[in-house]
Amino acid sequence: MKILLVGASGAVGRAVASALAPRHEVIGAGRQHGDHPVDITSDASVAALFDAVGPLDAIVSAAGGVFFGPLEAMRPADFNLGLQDKLLGQVRLALLGQRALRDGGSITLTTGIVSDEPIRQGANAAAVNAAVEGFVRAAAIELPRGLRINAVSPTVLTESLADYGAFFPGFESVPAARAALAYVRSVEGAQTGRVYRVWQ
Repeated sequence: MKILLVGASGAVGRAVASALAPRHEVIGAGRQHGDHPVDITSDASVAALFDAVGPLDAIVSAAGGVFFGPLEAMRPADFNLGLQDKLLGQVRLALLGQRALRDGGSITLTTGIVSDEPIRQGANAAAVNAAVEGFVRAAAIELPRGLRINAVSPTVLTESLADYGAFFPGFESVPAARAALAYVRSVEGAQTGRVYRVWQ
């Protein structure tokens, strides 16, 4: 399969690329690194990416930022960061990317454990992740031509504990390689409309 991996340079992206590359052609894209530059907050940038890579069998998104901060100090502009980046950015990849997929192709988006297990300073992340999961479930019943869409919801990664561990007291981390298996399942499997939770 020919697979576009957006966010290929991050901890999850690198693990997903390692898991898929032995069997598939993996094309990396990202804001600063990868085979192709892309800004997922821009329609024009995402459209240009799909024009550049040509027909695909799968799209995997391991990209998208959210805002972490206390609710009492949060401003609408802060909250909008996650809406524009991780939510609309991934929705944009799906909406524009569906036309680049061959029949039977798949889309895999990324959410996270805070959609089910909220944390302090994570209201934006919780809302955005839940919205992405709702989009996936709804899109799955409308996609044409046998196209599939799923999401992967990992807990905090072991590789990211130094940066994010303080936000997740008492949470068990998982290595990125374990999270990557869920992406493989989404790409190579047959299911659609699923959220693969990598923490249960």
